[in-house]
Amino acid sequence: MLALTLLIHIFLGSTLAGSAVIAALTLGYDTLMPILISAGVGFVAAIPASWLLARKLS
Repeated sequence: MLALTLLIHIFLGSTLAGSAVIAALTLGYDTLMPILISAGVGFVAAIPASWLLARKLS
């Protein structure tokens, strides 16, 4: 199940991080730190989401 979780996290992490960066840019935060923070939050938020999705799939 760990391999499936990591595989899902690759795709889900980049998707959530990209969505968070787009949301930050839309809200007017166009400096480096808000963009990095939003990308990090999206990437970390994908960890439990990918684990739950892998558990449901297996």
